Amino acid sequence: MHEQQRRRAGELLREKGIDAAFFASPASVTWLTGFAPPIQTGPHPFAAAPPLVWWDGERFTLIVVDGLAGAAAPFAAEPDGDVLTYQGYTIEAPIDSATHLRAVLRSLWERRSSSGLFRRIGLESWMIPAAVRDAMFGALFAAAHWTPIDGWLASLRAIKTEEELQKLRENFRLTDIAHAAARKAVHAGAREIDVWLAARQAVEAAAGCRVPMGNDCVVGYRTENIGGWPLDHALRPGDSIIVDLSTIRYGYWSDSCATYVADAPTPQQQAIHQVVGEALAFGASLLRPGAVAGEIDRRLRRFIADAGYPVYPHHSGHGVGVTGHEAPRIVPHSREILEPGMVVLLEPGVYFPGEIGVRLEDAFLITEEGAIQLTTHDKRL
Repeated sequence: MHEQQRRRAGELLREKGIDAAFFASPASVTWLTGFAPPIQTGPHPFAAAPPLVWWDGERFTLIVVDGLAGAAAPFAAEPDGDVLTYQGYTIEAPIDSATHLRAVLRSLWERRSSSGLFRRIGLESWMIPAAVRDAMFGALFAAAHWTPIDGWLASLRAIKTEEELQKLRENFRLTDIAHAAARKAVHAGAREIDVWLAARQAVEAAAGCRVPMGNDCVVGYRTENIGGWPLDHALRPGDSIIVDLSTIRYGYWSDSCATYVADAPTPQQQAIHQVVGEALAFGASLLRPGAVAGEIDRRLRRFIADAGYPVYPHHSGHGVGVTGHEAPRIVPHSREILEPGMVVLLEPGVYFPGEIGVRLEDAFLITEEGAIQLTTHDKRL
């Protein structure tokens, strides 16, 4: 599981002269190990630090609080992997997870410190509070030179393995199911939250478990109608609603968007929807190896402007994987080059605040020949 990712990460670290490394960002931990907390609702209440991955130059060790041991077990079976846990919750003594984590970290240092190999240790420091970093790592690894490695894996994560693509396809399948349910739930009198709950129920029924979901579910008459959490705003006859859905399954994200209308759409809504749909198709035609992300963004914005509509203020698209937004970013300044194996979203839109908003979004896998569409949800009005 995720062996290719670990191999590529090890090659990068060795190339840059790193002897060992701690990874702390949730994206890196999942990408390297396949581990993700079962329910992604925030930090574990009894953990002294976020899940960590230690690389000693050869093997990768996942370090988690004991309450997450079951979810981490599959990684322990990997030939190049190991799992270490430390005590979190207990009724036998005061809860002191920081002391127990410190002991685990000390054991890692003692395994190899006598060989003198750990001269340069990489650390993803952004996700670790300074006080925790100093207390947990500073004294234990005082002889080493610390090197920030935040963001080093981002470019590697952009190219997906077959294993990752399987996980992404399952998530896109779930968002397709979610959109079918959302479409049925859109009618005059329904609230944003009703539409959202219909989508969520369909996803969790299909998955057979709880599935974290994100993004937007907003009626057109909101003043800020580009995005936002679903509230109790009710749909009136003829109102539009943007439904932008992500699921998070196996630690990977999907993304997708459609715009629906309660009852019959107006001529204005039909015209805007047609332009946005044409813009999405045009953007898809530009997806190929060697294409520059910023140029795709420029041409998509020009398409909307040439049709006589205000240009959307957000990105034209983005990559997706162990986070909802990854490289490549389809934004004006980006010089990123599309490569086979990347998975990107395109999402042009047109918005008139307080009146109507239309956004459509599909996912695409970049191939040697061009792009394959991964989302299949019905985007018609």
